[in-house]
Amino acid sequence: MDPAGKEKMRSTDSCPLWIKGPFHLILFFFFLTTASCAIPKIIVLNDPLSPEEHINLGLTYEKKGETEGAIEEYKKAAKDLPTAYLYMGNIYYGKGEYSTAEGYYRKVIRKKPDLADAYNNLAWMFYRSGKNLKEAEALSQKALELDPSNDNYKDTFKAIREQTKQEGFEEQFSPGR
Repeated sequence: MDPAGKEKMRSTDSCPLWIKGPFHLILFFFFLTTASCAIPKIIVLNDPLSPEEHINLGLTYEKKGETEGAIEEYKKAAKDLPTAYLYMGNIYYGKGEYSTAEGYYRKVIRKKPDLADAYNNLAWMFYRSGKNLKEAEALSQKALELDPSNDNYKDTFKAIREQTKQEGFEEQFSPGR
């Protein structure tokens, strides 16, 4: 071997074994993966949809039976449009989650006290569950005060009134009194 070849051999042999081979490969992949983590993200600062458009999108989700998507859209709309709480109450009523529905109906009544549908829907829910019939009657009456020509409100009031009269009759003439 010539002296230059021996010198070359000495310089590579003096390199520790861990630096050779697999270490270079691992180091390469480490830098490759950390360098690729800077993927740009799209952040929407302003919602491009209006509250009314969120309501319409929520209604579309409801028609397709996608209640969770509808609820999400109604929540977005509710920030600026309290009527969205009515729609959420209707979904939870349909799912049989009456306490949640009641909470949303009461919330829309607090935020928009002139919305007759909220009074009527809460009254109807109480009527159907057979609970709070006196409050249901008062709620139904309030809906009629706000919109006296609405036939649905008249039907709700009539059904609740008949039920309360029937219950009053049963209490009055029940055995053991």
